[in-house]
Amino acid sequence: MRSLERHRDVGAYALGVLDEAEAFRFEDHLMECPRCAAHVTEFGPPARQLMLYRRATPRFVHPVAQPGPRMLDGLLAAVTSRRRAGRRRFLYGLAASVVFAVAGPGIAMYAGHASGAGESTVRVTAATDAHSKVWAQVTTEDEDTGSMVQLKIKDGAGPRSCRLVAVGRDGSEQILTNWTVPGHDAGMKTVEGGSTMHPDEIARYEVRTADGDRLVTLESR
Repeated sequence: MRSLERHRDVGAYALGVLDEAEAFRFEDHLMECPRCAAHVTEFGPPARQLMLYRRATPRFVHPVAQPGPRMLDGLLAAVTSRRRAGRRRFLYGLAASVVFAVAGPGIAMYAGHASGAGESTVRVTAATDAHSKVWAQVTTEDEDTGSMVQLKIKDGAGPRSCRLVAVGRDGSEQILTNWTVPGHDAGMKTVEGGSTMHPDEIARYEVRTADGDRLVTLESR
């Protein structure tokens, strides 16, 4: 594959539509291309929204169907609700940071109320692996169609390509997001992803390398 073609594959990789062999080759390219690594991170939120839309759209809906007035009203209402909830999520995140600073890794926190109007359940869990020394924190927010996930990670053993995997209570697995760790960079990195599983359906999160090596496990409590 030529270099230009590798650059063009960044969107397909972020959406998870490359086959296993092409994804493996592109991950090798990511380790040497900071521009593509940055683009993969930027594609995270749109890829998550497309996945959640696919999950929420009935199969009988034509792909070029036009949205009606009710759908537009619903989207506007959802945006308004999310803006109102923004300050609450910020306070929850601040509280979580204080808790982690005092109690250390390997703990989980729950915030929010699933039943309140405009509110959702936010769960935060963090851990440090004793062998790999990788620290990670996963914040999960329950959505109607699954979960929105934010990962914060410190990993100074790059360069390597990594992924966050959700393991369901039924044993199923979903890759939530991908990223590349630069060489000798122990700073905190933040990536976002999404799952069609709700938080209660997720048993744990695993940070793995592209080769499948598990770097850190975070239990979903």
